[in-house]
Amino acid sequence: MRAAVTGGGPGGLYAAALLARRGHEVTLWERNAPHDTFGFGVVLSDETLGGIESADPEVYAALSAGFVRWDDIDIVHRGRLLTSGGHGFAALGRRRLLEVLHARCAGLGVDLRLRREAPDPAALAASYDLVVAADGVHSATRGALAEHLRPTVATGRCRYIWLAADFALDAFRFEIAETEHGVMQLHGYPYAADSSTVIVEMREEVWHAAGFDLCDETESAARCAKIFGEALRGRALRGNRSAWTAFRTVVCERWSHGNTVLLGDAAHTAHFSIGSGTKLAVEDALALADAVTATPGDVPAALAAYEEARRPAVASTQRAAAASMRWFEELAGYTGQPARQFAFNLLTRSRRVTHDNLRLRDARFTHAVERDFGCPDGATPPMFTPYRLRGLTLRNRVVVSPMDVYSAMDGVPGDFHLVHLGSRALGGAGLVMTEMVCVSPSGRITPGCAGLYTDGQAGAWRRIVDFVHGSAPGTALGVQLGHSGRKGSTKVMWEGIDEPLPEDNWPVAAASPLPYKPGLNQTPHALTVPELASIRDEFTAAAVRAAACGFDLLELHCAHGYLLSGFLSPLTNRRDDAYGGTLEGRLRFPLEVFDAVRAVWPEDRPMTVRISATDWADGGTTEQDAVAIAAAFAAHGADAIDVSTGQVVADERPEYGRSYQTPYADRIRNALGVPVIAVGAISSWDDVNSLLLAGRADLCALARPHLYDPHWTLHAAADQGYEGAAAPWPAPYRAGSRKPPTGRT
Repeated sequence: MRAAVTGGGPGGLYAAALLARRGHEVTLWERNAPHDTFGFGVVLSDETLGGIESADPEVYAALSAGFVRWDDIDIVHRGRLLTSGGHGFAALGRRRLLEVLHARCAGLGVDLRLRREAPDPAALAASYDLVVAADGVHSATRGALAEHLRPTVATGRCRYIWLAADFALDAFRFEIAETEHGVMQLHGYPYAADSSTVIVEMREEVWHAAGFDLCDETESAARCAKIFGEALRGRALRGNRSAWTAFRTVVCERWSHGNTVLLGDAAHTAHFSIGSGTKLAVEDALALADAVTATPGDVPAALAAYEEARRPAVASTQRAAAASMRWFEELAGYTGQPARQFAFNLLTRSRRVTHDNLRLRDARFTHAVERDFGCPDGATPPMFTPYRLRGLTLRNRVVVSPMDVYSAMDGVPGDFHLVHLGSRALGGAGLVMTEMVCVSPSGRITPGCAGLYTDGQAGAWRRIVDFVHGSAPGTALGVQLGHSGRKGSTKVMWEGIDEPLPEDNWPVAAASPLPYKPGLNQTPHALTVPELASIRDEFTAAAVRAAACGFDLLELHCAHGYLLSGFLSPLTNRRDDAYGGTLEGRLRFPLEVFDAVRAVWPEDRPMTVRISATDWADGGTTEQDAVAIAAAFAAHGADAIDVSTGQVVADERPEYGRSYQTPYADRIRNALGVPVIAVGAISSWDDVNSLLLAGRADLCALARPHLYDPHWTLHAAADQGYEGAAAPWPAPYRAGSRKPPTGRT
């Protein structure tokens, strides 16, 4: 084939070399000179290097000769240096990388058209069989094909600048400077025997306050060298056409159109704090060359195969990079942590390095973090340490999250609830939560929802509480009280979630007359002030019954678009009275309900509140709103905030991924110092341990893992070799406390 490549960065050059090596005629355009480059050093993983070695041993050999390798990460926190080892990095100069790739392309006959602008994308597509657009984050090709590729570009909240120091740092170094203007951070690593990359980053408002917006390259380098003088050992910093910029995260719905395909930063970007930009581009080039070879002569099929092969890895990397970028954007909220916890938090910020993984890399460092956390003997995982809420001491940090099972008859929980909650209680969790228990018939979501508005319902709940306390001693049982609001009178989940009943619907009510799904769900009645008082009384009556049942904890459900959540969100509360408008007004009714329930709930028993910390929709609850909502409930006596997200409006756009909701709990905990329960795609005991040790959560709630395995907590203990009091096996089950041997595979 005749292939055109636009962009002479590492990704474009390597794609050109691989295609030429496989017999294709390749022309590459690059507007800059051969040695022009932005930035200084490049970090590549062993995985990427293995792919290069397999695809082109000559390039691998040339690169390997120039690598600087090291294992340690140094973190400087308020003057204290902490080192974690066993990480394994390899880096070299970006200029050297380009030299190797230029030489390889020239040797393979690639037509290198340097210092020349590439032709128009449409002209290239008409003249060549394959067009590879590796023209970077500001890709002209992506812009020209935006209608087909549908890119989005999100700008971060920090400014950063790439600089260099003329000496080799001993390790990958993170250093925090708490200045009069705000927090600044240095990311640095060696890339040659006498050179290091240094990136200085800070929030936009700090950048302005410090006056960096008025500094040129030379002055910026000098000021950064002064701020981080200890890390640099008094040496200067230099630039290379360096400028302060904000990171742009590029995501495209499609990577190709016709015979044109995006590669590297043109298709996707990942924040530099996880060192993946060049890595992703090189791996894209490898995958593209493989796809072209596997489907000779069929370019559309090759491009589809390339995208299918690369999307999962890229999406995973972008999620990790987004988590890392947000962590540094919120850095000021973590600087007050103890030094080792801060270091652990930094190391695990992207969720790619976890507690268990870090223990393999550096057991000594990890054990020191565990000791600081309160793991008593070096053999107790963090998740099996106790936690106290008011008069209740939980034996471990695992919570069975509230899960609606829609199996009640006239609001009465039956045998299914007994088995469902009882089996999870026997399964070892410190706290087991009921589903949302409704405070009135009209406050049900579905006809199958459980309630606490009759004495008969209370008697059925008492049976379940007695079983848990009698058969699973030490397990706490919590009740979650709520009202469906505008999301009521719908089918059970497996028959059509949020769809109205085919018959026998009951009227629904809410803060404002806005249906959940216009044209499908009922338009709710806007509650009057007397009606609000009646609903408040329904909550208190249910709380009195819950206390008499013997529940250990009560949670007020103010999330997921149900009644109280509907008052909190500006998307669902359009009232113009004292219960709407400002956040203070929107909080008024939920706080009135909380105060009324707290007044009748036993003083020694804790109360928590579940909130949706974001609506995942424009104009909804902001990060600042979520912190303010949590602060208001804490000020009124909430013992912990259970931090969920979304389900408030039907057109939400959640950013799903592993532990995707936990950053919201993290933000509230570290902004306010209040206990939080983290929830949201937490799937492994390693995730739980990591969140706790990093100070991102106090308790972790898991739902689906407990549906898959009612004894998830006990099995987590067995997997970690823990046999202590925080995870006792019921006497009839003790014979099964060790994982059965498996057959050979």
